[in-house]
Amino acid sequence: MYGIEDQTTGLLIRPAHPDDYDAIAALTVEVYVGDGYVTEGDGYVRELADVVHRAAEAEVLVAVHDGRVVGSLTVAEPGTPYAEIALPGELEFRMLAVSKQARGLGVGTGLVRAVIDKARSGGYEAVALTTMFSMVDAHRIYERLGFVGVPERDWATHDGLQLFVMRLALS
Repeated sequence: MYGIEDQTTGLLIRPAHPDDYDAIAALTVEVYVGDGYVTEGDGYVRELADVVHRAAEAEVLVAVHDGRVVGSLTVAEPGTPYAEIALPGELEFRMLAVSKQARGLGVGTGLVRAVIDKARSGGYEAVALTTMFSMVDAHRIYERLGFVGVPERDWATHDGLQLFVMRLALS
């Protein structure tokens, strides 16, 4: 479904264009702050909003429905600036955000499947991600697609927020 519209849902998953950046920034901040994952004053909000920098260092994917950006995530190769936890042979994704109005349409699943397809076609052995314990809706997507926790790779942010790593082996 990467770059192809799903005829049943009308959902298009594709690489972000510069015209999308403002919508991606607004959506990502709205989801992370609005759903209580970070506070407005958190320094991470600036990183979430800086899609121009993100797109220069990693691949940003969008989900478009009825002409509107309704979801996004960032794909990072190991050893690049946006890869926090990817080991050699792993493709990482971060900053998954789905608008409240589009939840239930398969936006998150479509975006994650696009990453899995990209990893397979790129010869990666796995896909990895970091998530917050409170992101239970996203966890359901990850678990349904076969991701499992990797507790020995869990970590904490500089301010002590506990995060955990999930991984999907592709072979």
